[in-house]
Amino acid sequence: MNYQTLDPARIIATLDRLRDRITRRFPESGLSQVSEQLAQTARRTHTRAVEISANNWPLRFAVTAIIVGGAAAIVWAVRLLHIENVETNVGLLQTLEAAVNLVILFGGATWFLVGLDDRLKRQRALEQLHTLRSMAHVVDMHQLTKDPYAITLEGEASLTPQELARYLDYCAEMLALIAKLAALYADRVRDPVVIDAVTEVENLTTGLSRKIWQKISLIANVRGDAAT
Repeated sequence: MNYQTLDPARIIATLDRLRDRITRRFPESGLSQVSEQLAQTARRTHTRAVEISANNWPLRFAVTAIIVGGAAAIVWAVRLLHIENVETNVGLLQTLEAAVNLVILFGGATWFLVGLDDRLKRQRALEQLHTLRSMAHVVDMHQLTKDPYAITLEGEASLTPQELARYLDYCAEMLALIAKLAALYADRVRDPVVIDAVTEVENLTTGLSRKIWQKISLIANVRGDAAT
């Protein structure tokens, strides 16, 4: 067992169990549908994280060929300049300027091509993280309408206090698992921009969970006030 990295299979299994619990407790709720979509997203996340982290060998070979070909072209172009045959200072400066421009352009093109694979991985990871961020907001929308004080109003509460607490607890669990799915990309793609985006998702889910736990604590207080 490796306890230093996240195991995608265990995250998926945990989400499957959570989906089953939500479906049994709230079979007709929108939350059960969200949990089903989240379980499907977890499977896609595992697959795409592996695909993104894999080396794109065709692209790397193509970039290497272009760089080698470009370097050979520069050597050939420099030989055509015939610097040793330039007789005037003006001609020498013009020739050197042309050579320097070639080297600068080649260096810029090389830098762009070398980082192309990493930038493509970053873009694909950020697109997937945006999906997880959107799902976190969807989960938050489902708990926004759940008012702990409604349980004290006659005819207003659609859920019992126990059901409401369980519903909110399920929302908090889903948010925690969304953060774990986002962390899979940080494990696979060691890009500073991706890691920052993962941290943002984790901060978002933590903040939303904090609001949910405040509601859960209010349920206990409201029940205590109603009993007295």
